[in-house]
Amino acid sequence: MTATPGLGTPRLASPDLLRSVFRRHAAGVAVITAGGDAGPVGFTATSLTSVSAEPPLLSFGIGTGASSWPAVSRADHVGVHILGEHQEELAATFARSGADRFGEGTAWREGPEGVPVLDGVPAWLVCRVVGRVPAGDHRIVLAEIVLGDTTGPGRPLLYHQGRFHGLRD
Repeated sequence: MTATPGLGTPRLASPDLLRSVFRRHAAGVAVITAGGDAGPVGFTATSLTSVSAEPPLLSFGIGTGASSWPAVSRADHVGVHILGEHQEELAATFARSGADRFGEGTAWREGPEGVPVLDGVPAWLVCRVVGRVPAGDHRIVLAEIVLGDTTGPGRPLLYHQGRFHGLRD
């Protein structure tokens, strides 16, 4: 490997290098929900990706050690919620380990296919899970959009450098 002037000191691949690079990558913030045997589950995700327009498919990653994974691993349908700038606290709640994610302070209802749907989000989708692909200590979940709503309030919430941010004009 040859050093390129102005690029600093290259580091070998590692979990820390991956985390460091992706802290510099701004990402939209979503909450993924599913119905579980013991009640609804959900988690904050920044790995949401559009996959295909025809059929309409998306993907997201989830760690196999995550508390939501057992329910997501068995779910036929999931909810995908795009969070708004006004929902930093909601994003933090769904990201925090051990938090009462569907307790007081989280406005939600049971939606189509029994999927928990969060209130007040700029957009939400109900999706049918069509695949779960092993990827290291995670699974990439592929899901086909069944229905959704894009008429909610607000501008998108972003995640960058380990913090939540709003868009600037």
